[in-house]
Amino acid sequence: MADIRGRCENRFSKVGEVLAASLDTDDVGASVAVFVDGEPVVDLWGGYADRARTVAWDRDTITNVWSTTKTMTALCALVLADRGDLDLDAPVAAYWPEFAAAGKETVLVRHLLGHTAGLPDFDGPITVADLFDWPAVTARLAAQAPRWEPGTQAGYHSVTFGFLVGEVVRRVTGRSLGTFFAEEVAGPLGADFHIGLPEEHDHRVAPLIADPRGDKPPGFLIGVSDSHTEAWRRAELPAVNGFGNARSVAAVQSVLACGGGRLVSKAGAERVFDEQFHGVDTILGVPMRYGLGYRLENRTFSWGGWGGSVVFVDVDQRMAVAYVMNQTLWDNGYARGLNLVFAAYDGVMA
Repeated sequence: MADIRGRCENRFSKVGEVLAASLDTDDVGASVAVFVDGEPVVDLWGGYADRARTVAWDRDTITNVWSTTKTMTALCALVLADRGDLDLDAPVAAYWPEFAAAGKETVLVRHLLGHTAGLPDFDGPITVADLFDWPAVTARLAAQAPRWEPGTQAGYHSVTFGFLVGEVVRRVTGRSLGTFFAEEVAGPLGADFHIGLPEEHDHRVAPLIADPRGDKPPGFLIGVSDSHTEAWRRAELPAVNGFGNARSVAAVQSVLACGGGRLVSKAGAERVFDEQFHGVDTILGVPMRYGLGYRLENRTFSWGGWGGSVVFVDVDQRMAVAYVMNQTLWDNGYARGLNLVFAAYDGVMA
């Protein structure tokens, strides 16, 4: 069985067993964390930070978590809303006047968070290198017409989500999303999560490993190899290029698991559950219930990153579970994280 390290309360021992089993099969390197009542009850890691399996995954190893980053971006908006600095029911154009072009004057801030704004992708061709020019990308989205009447249907805004919410945050605070997150969220919580990775952390990064079938599925804009570049690490792409580990992801999202208190009020945390859409996502083609920035199911909310990373929050249990890995898998990649969530429930219910 794979060697795992860290700490784990006895009642959560099954989490460690599941992680070890995953490292023996599908995973190369990974970390898992469980926070209950805002405190870590599981903080485990194991495996290797490189494809060649020569560098051990360490306590402070971090990696790109793809769309798990969206939960951090959504939290920034919820913090601003709780402070009264951002009205989620206001038109986006109230903060970003140029956005009113092409029939978008009715798009509300909450539409951005609920994937119902009608801007799930870019009109016309775009490259990964283009994404690094924030002013150009946001100007392009501001000029673009919505693909449906805003608020009437949902379609996953896989890359555009970060630019849309991030530009609203920038207009409200005068700071980029990555800077606001670092100063107002990660900093106060002591969380090792970064949107726009400073150079001094490069040596801790476990490069993502592509699925055996290739760098990216057909039709994807971004491939695993793109995440290996210095340009990618330095950029702020608040939908997809956050770097962290399970401990940092769970630490941040446990604020909402506990009903607020540190960064947001109880009422502010509860806004996660404001349902924005319930039906079939036109992009993903699957049933989806969206709240403000998260997928909802009963009193839980969650999201994951392409290839497998997951964060899952149960407010009734005051529990946040996170899983981060370097081996991306196209099919059933999320099964690894969900198995760890189920193992965490065995512990919290014990």
